[in-house]
Amino acid sequence: MNNADMRGIFSALLVSYNEDGSINEKGVRQIIRHNIDNMKVDGLYVGGSTGENFMLSTEEKKQIFEIAKDEAKNEIKLIAQVGSINVYESVELAKFATELGYDAISAVTPFYYKFSFNEIKDYYNTIIDSVDNRLIIYSIPFLTGVDMSVEQFGELFENEKIIGVKFTAADFYLLERLRKAYPNHLIYAGFDEMMLPATVLGVDGAIGSTFNVNGIRARQIFDLAKEGKIEEAREIQHVTNDLISAILSNGLYATLKELLKLSGVDAGYCRKPMALTTDAQVEEAKNIFDKYVK
Repeated sequence: MNNADMRGIFSALLVSYNEDGSINEKGVRQIIRHNIDNMKVDGLYVGGSTGENFMLSTEEKKQIFEIAKDEAKNEIKLIAQVGSINVYESVELAKFATELGYDAISAVTPFYYKFSFNEIKDYYNTIIDSVDNRLIIYSIPFLTGVDMSVEQFGELFENEKIIGVKFTAADFYLLERLRKAYPNHLIYAGFDEMMLPATVLGVDGAIGSTFNVNGIRARQIFDLAKEGKIEEAREIQHVTNDLISAILSNGLYATLKELLKLSGVDAGYCRKPMALTTDAQVEEAKNIFDKYVK
């Protein structure tokens, strides 16, 4: 199977919510258009952490999948993150996204309970064997507590429908070992602040939350690194990391939404139990926007 069509820069889609926590469909559509028209991304990763996914009901997740597909049509590639510690929900969402025409599905490693690797393997096979689609593992050990070895990734890749991994970890030794061991599988960098070294090690693309506002620089880093222009790429990574540091200091999701608002996008509110944005955060977001985004 040739998966070259899935390479490139993917925004982890932010979702606009109303103050009461309901989905702001108009705002979600504006965020999608901003990513396509202004950030020039190759695709969207829908239903991940950035979309506040793990605080949503199954029906709300389906609604976001529908909105994203309806707005993006076939202009870009779409990956649906369907992972959950409820594998039956994951299967339901995998079927739903596949019927909508998503180019691939993805699933976070099952978290909270200390699942054995055999249980994790069964989880992935259960999800992907339920649909005619391709699956990308979402590995984010610092949030899930699930670390996997090169050999364990290899066991998962024995299922030919599991085509790659979103690698959101700082273990670049493991990243290099994975790249060498599985040259035909897709590897996406998941940490925006480490995109340059990940690209040097041979990732096929990147999936990031800050790409919603910094997609152009992300593309530049990726392309320059692939061309061997490391010094130029490093300078852009420096600016990107200054931006990321400022965003993280001010509150990740709230600040990204404020930056989108300053770009004319109705990015709405974060969903409880996340707090409402403070006046101080709004003011600092203006400073960040003026310095790095506009």
